[in-house]
Amino acid sequence: MTWTDLRQRVRDRSVLVFAIVVPLALMTVFNFVFADLEQPTPGPVTVAAAAPEGDPLAAVLVDTLRGLEESAAVPVTVETAEAEAVPEAVESGEVDLGLVVPEGFGAAVRAGEPVSVEAIEGEDAGIGGQVVMAVVHASLERFAAGTVAATAGAQAGLSPGELAAVAEEAATGGPQHTLVAGEAADEQLGPSASMVAGQAGLFLLFTVSFGVLGLVAERKQGTMARLRSMPMNPALIVLAKAMVSLVLGIVATTVLLTAGSLLFGVDFGSPVAVAAVIVAAVVATTSLMLVVARVARSEEQAGIASSILALVLGISGGAFFPVSGPGLLGQLMDLNPVAAFTRGLGITAGGGGVADLGAPLLVLAGFAVVMVLVARLVPDREETV
Repeated sequence: MTWTDLRQRVRDRSVLVFAIVVPLALMTVFNFVFADLEQPTPGPVTVAAAAPEGDPLAAVLVDTLRGLEESAAVPVTVETAEAEAVPEAVESGEVDLGLVVPEGFGAAVRAGEPVSVEAIEGEDAGIGGQVVMAVVHASLERFAAGTVAATAGAQAGLSPGELAAVAEEAATGGPQHTLVAGEAADEQLGPSASMVAGQAGLFLLFTVSFGVLGLVAERKQGTMARLRSMPMNPALIVLAKAMVSLVLGIVATTVLLTAGSLLFGVDFGSPVAVAAVIVAAVVATTSLMLVVARVARSEEQAGIASSILALVLGISGGAFFPVSGPGLLGQLMDLNPVAAFTRGLGITAGGGGVADLGAPLLVLAGFAVVMVLVARLVPDREETV
């Protein structure tokens, strides 16, 4: 029975269109439309720095920026300049940022006196310039912490030599600022990967409907009674239709994720872990279609109901754009099978294996169990008509 239904579905062009052609077409369109929305990366930044000679704290501030030159995340080039020439260099566009440390900077910091460092940001500084400015602010705050430490030491009765050592250590000791390029955290997909995963999850709901909703067609055509009269357990009829949905869903989703990976350059991680997510998602969505097949009176009703459920779950699950909600709403949205499917792929894309998929697999399994129970408890339309 399963093999016969599978051959019929494969010959039906609508299955191929909704399972493969339409989602791939949408992926391509969305990729062109949202190609420029990828996460921006900091560009190279040139800094003109003017600092008084012989001032250790001023040298520490400039050396902190020089430390960014070795960072792959924010390529920074620090050029030494005279204080008077820094504003002109920024205004002319020769450099992206200017930093002027005044004379007596170190002495003022040690004495707890107010002192201003002039930072000039050019129009083309961009994200890299913002990062550099943040590092400057953090360094100045650290110098202020040294002053606070020295003040506290003075109140505690430390000698001048000890106070100088405490202030110096608080202001310049410890690790310097370091930026390294990193990968996104688990459960987070980039824009292209989210688009591929979301469309695969959305159209999975349409794909699995072609198998299970065959039960409605059997009732309408009058063949369900004949099937039940055969010498076999009636549950095998439902199981056969569910197996059709499982096979179609697994094959179609695998094709979509593979094609999306090749076409848009995304990587979902371990094939074994991805396969576990696919199977769990297909089982969960198939169980939902069992409920639809149970309550629908006709193929038209089943088709409309399955389409509405697919769109609602797809949109709320992030098929088109990230969706989140606070409190109870957010928790309910996390139970969405499409959201759990996308979250599972985020874990595998971040390097996670099957053992790391506990939360999304538990959500998908729980959803499947609940839907199967509902399908068992809801009266069959054929029996109530």
